[in-house]
Amino acid sequence: MQKGRMKGNAQRGHELAFGTFGIKTLETKWLTGRQIEAARVALTRYMQRQGQIWIRVFPDKPITKKPAEVRMGKGKGSPEGFVAPVTPGRMLFECEGVPYEVAKEAMRLAAQKLPVTTKFVVRRDFVESTNA
Repeated sequence: MQKGRMKGNAQRGHELAFGTFGIKTLETKWLTGRQIEAARVALTRYMQRQGQIWIRVFPDKPITKKPAEVRMGKGKGSPEGFVAPVTPGRMLFECEGVPYEVAKEAMRLAAQKLPVTTKFVVRRDFVESTNA
């Protein structure tokens, strides 16, 4: 698979589809599987396994690398890991079933684990219940 060029904004996956709260990226970057997993763990730990979480990106692009001190040529390197290319506007995580403050802090902690700047978004028709 070629490296490819990532230009422009996200054409799909740029709106809340499942949850009430979410974080979307404001940058173009590659997210590794480890980074996505670290953000997921931070999110679930803070939410104390209440509510529901959706991960909207999946690392399906293989990245290869040649070993250290190897001469040029002799074919392509071996696979090192997988990445998910993201462009500005792409929704990364969504959640629902938790209060606004809990969701905002959980998403902030998850965003700290990612190499992109993100923005916290809330569904338009969200109304916080005062009796809870």
